[in-house]
Amino acid sequence: MASLLCGTKKRKQVGDLQEEGKKAINAPLLHADPELLPEDTLLEENAERTILDPTSREDLNFKDLQKVLIDWINSELEEDRIIVKDLEEDLYDGQVLQKLIEKLSGHKLNVAEVTQSEIGQKQKLQTVLEAVNGVLRPLDWNTEWSVDSIHSKNLVSIVYLLLALAIYYAAPIRLPEHVSVKVIVVKKKEGILQTAHVTKHLTSTTTEMMIGRSERDAFDTLLDHAPDKLNVVKTSLITFVNKHLNKLNLEVTELESQFADGVYLVLLMGLLENYFVPLYNFYLTPESFEQKVHNVSFAFELMQDGGLQKPKVRPEDVVNLNLKSTLRVLYNLFTNYKNSE
Repeated sequence: MASLLCGTKKRKQVGDLQEEGKKAINAPLLHADPELLPEDTLLEENAERTILDPTSREDLNFKDLQKVLIDWINSELEEDRIIVKDLEEDLYDGQVLQKLIEKLSGHKLNVAEVTQSEIGQKQKLQTVLEAVNGVLRPLDWNTEWSVDSIHSKNLVSIVYLLLALAIYYAAPIRLPEHVSVKVIVVKKKEGILQTAHVTKHLTSTTTEMMIGRSERDAFDTLLDHAPDKLNVVKTSLITFVNKHLNKLNLEVTELESQFADGVYLVLLMGLLENYFVPLYNFYLTPESFEQKVHNVSFAFELMQDGGLQKPKVRPEDVVNLNLKSTLRVLYNLFTNYKNSE
């Protein structure tokens, strides 16, 4: 009888151990969100991880924001022959981010050019983020990124970082307004995963985002505080462009609208550089928005061919009658060609 009881007790102990083992295995998943992947639950005690909600990943506004940022990066790094297709896959190792911050800041970072090891990649990221944070720190920027979050391909952190750079360095892009995403915040406490759904606001209005820029240029100041001087600038620019356009019996009286379709801009570049622009290269009588953008973009290409820097405005802004954008383009031409006959 004693032997039977002993055997029963041992079986119960074994059963209890098996049950405890089963609970230990399943415990991290008890409060887990059904949308989490297994790798998202691998956390140390009191560690926290933020995961993008799958529904937000497919949000059209968020996708549009990513496309704008990708196009901007590719435009900035065109000379380096770097082409970014996916923010998560192409930016996590720090290589592209290094090139981008060097291009934007004009300063070379002291890091290894290429590194394949995880340690090397994180060291590169550390150097890059220190450079970024050093620039943004005086503005009390809320940094929503870290070495670990970028290296773990956290898309929200990567987007936050790129937005900060785009806004600070006054990127010539139009960021979609009021873009938000939902994220799942996962934390392990006493072996149990706790999750919460949080909304992250990525962009606000264009005006509010521009307040974060480090400095405003002369045209911002003119428009806001010295409209009388702005008229003097506009008059000078009109005199300059007409000096050349008059050779084709053309005349400008109003800057915003008459340059908005890109035709005068293309013809002006030909006159300033003393060559004939073949008519098949642009639309002489553009009818659609796309045709006007093509013309302005083509004019920008001609400027770069002439040795000028790429204009820090979008062709779309000129087409949309944005006065500051048009003034910036024309003033750049005036500065470089004011002595041309």
